[in-house]
Amino acid sequence: MSGAPTSTPTPPPNPPLWQPGPGEIQPDVKRRAVELVAALGAWPPGGRGAEAARARVAALGLPPGLADQAGPLAPAAAEATLEVIDAQYGGILADSASVLVVCRQWTRASDGSVTEGGTTVDVRLSRAESRWAVTALYPGKPGPATASPAPTVARVLAEPRIELPPAAAADLRSGAVHDSALEAMLRLAGPYTLSVSVVRSGHPLDVFGTTRPSDHPLGRAFDVWRIDGRAVVDPATSRQLVESFMRDAAAAGSYNVGGPVAIAGAGNQFFTDDTHHDHVHVGFNS
Repeated sequence: MSGAPTSTPTPPPNPPLWQPGPGEIQPDVKRRAVELVAALGAWPPGGRGAEAARARVAALGLPPGLADQAGPLAPAAAEATLEVIDAQYGGILADSASVLVVCRQWTRASDGSVTEGGTTVDVRLSRAESRWAVTALYPGKPGPATASPAPTVARVLAEPRIELPPAAAADLRSGAVHDSALEAMLRLAGPYTLSVSVVRSGHPLDVFGTTRPSDHPLGRAFDVWRIDGRAVVDPATSRQLVESFMRDAAAAGSYNVGGPVAIAGAGNQFFTDDTHHDHVHVGFNS
């Protein structure tokens, strides 16, 4: 969890619960994951502690023991509010799924001071008879920030056309993201505003459903869930815009660009599948 107390103590906001929009594949999978993360990462005054968290999870019809996996979602605070920025697939197969729930969290201490932070949670699910069931969750742990950010990191963090959620920004500050990915973000921020969902933290270690290591935990990939303010998953978002972004990502050096658009005649540099129906993946060899 990354954050610092605000300069003026204020009550945390109370954002509405994220809901899947049009164009989603298996929307209840995402809804189920978001419900759990919201139950673990937000509580009213008097709702602090493991037993209260277990009760909130049980109220969703899920195993109370999942609360024991909350990690940085459950800091010692008198009150907490959570906003889900986006929920994207880390993988979706016939009977199993990974949903990456990208969060911003506000916690209030007993003295009234408010800390803003957040994390990204890899929620694992399996198909059940009525609703998908949550089997495990893995909150991201970006690691400590370096003493001073490298110049390329500082440029990305300062670029207003690159929107980074808390865990992704912390990944950059940790110094564990390759310059190839950072330079591509900066290049893409010329023609586009890009909303990044995931860099390293909270992503599965392997490509979901395989034993092949993912480029994300190695700091060699980033995902974009929104381009110029338009969600990739939304059917109303121009497919030409998404395709142009994918092609420009490849031109920026990515060897492996995935998204919802099938780009014909481009060899194996581009791919599409259900997992990448809701975001564009931009990966690098080094």
